[in-house]
Amino acid sequence: MRVAVIIPCYRAARHIGAVLDSLPGDLDHILVVDDACPDGSGQVARDRAGRDPRIEVLTHAINGGVGAAMVTGFRRALALGADIIVKMDGDGQMDPTFLPALLEPLRTGRADMAKGNRFRDFRALRAMPPLRLLGNSALSFLVKAASGQWGVMDPTNGYLALSRRALDNIELERLSPRYFFECDLMIRLGTARLAVEDVAMPARYGDEDSSLRISRVLLTFPPLLARGFLRRLLLSYFVHDFNIASLYLLTGLPLALFGLVMGLGEWAMSLESGVPRTAGTVMLAGLPLILGFQLLLQAIAFDVANAPRPKSDR
Repeated sequence: MRVAVIIPCYRAARHIGAVLDSLPGDLDHILVVDDACPDGSGQVARDRAGRDPRIEVLTHAINGGVGAAMVTGFRRALALGADIIVKMDGDGQMDPTFLPALLEPLRTGRADMAKGNRFRDFRALRAMPPLRLLGNSALSFLVKAASGQWGVMDPTNGYLALSRRALDNIELERLSPRYFFECDLMIRLGTARLAVEDVAMPARYGDEDSSLRISRVLLTFPPLLARGFLRRLLLSYFVHDFNIASLYLLTGLPLALFGLVMGLGEWAMSLESGVPRTAGTVMLAGLPLILGFQLLLQAIAFDVANAPRPKSDR
């Protein structure tokens, strides 16, 4: 199976040379995407390309973001006939010694995507900044819900490998061009019901500069996750399929909303008038809310049980 590694580069001139020198010799293609890097990452890669014919530098005239750089790399890797496409960053955080473990689930056909998971190594977790650890844990849960990939963690880990089949089943031009790229990829693979497998590997932090800020995540990720979640529900349970979870959603959501809106309205009128609502009124709001909530819990349970999983887990 032909393997191509894509390395998107932006402000990575200090590290890209060492990253390229560390890659194993059994890779077929090494595609460096110079995303209009201002510090000359692309030129460093071109210098290495003179000594290693596997290296090819693709250049963006305007910075498009990591997702846009990866789409450029994906298209070139597919054109070169690659069967497995790996994403590595150019900042040296991703240890090439874990490449065989990352490729193994795809080579054996267990999954269509494999990705690193830093949460399985307790020694590495202690080295991870606490705020980053907390943020990754919360984001992991939100991405699980949005993508339906309930068996994976650490969704923002950019060390990943994809099969050719995975790329053929998603619309590359619709992938998020910037830092939401990894999460968007998970959502689209979940909608296509393609399995993702976690590969345990420790975090490795050095003197690299991260352009991803917590404020940017808090402002931009929630609406994108919500949109991805609604799109997946619509396609998975009302377009591509219609099953018991579809009925749970169709009945549970209106009941829960009716009970919630009526209950809040009656509560507000009770506070304003000083007259308590009757038991019948309370029950009329409470029963639909409780029943709707239970039906939505059943829909969630079905979604978790129905998540796409690697073949060895089925």
